[in-house]
Amino acid sequence: MAFQLKPNRKETENKTIRFPLPLVEKINETIQNREVTFSSFVIQACEYALDNMDSEEEN
Repeated sequence: MAFQLKPNRKETENKTIRFPLPLVEKINETIQNREVTFSSFVIQACEYALDNMDSEEEN
């Protein structure tokens, strides 16, 4: 299944994370003119990555 952006509101916890500037720029370009925040994009991308990992890598 392809990664699709969607508005999402859940209980959250603040975390500090550093991103390479080129990645921040790519994310900002991707979410521009969409109803998705930077944080929401990162959360959805992480969930997608975890849901689509090979089962051998999960162990």
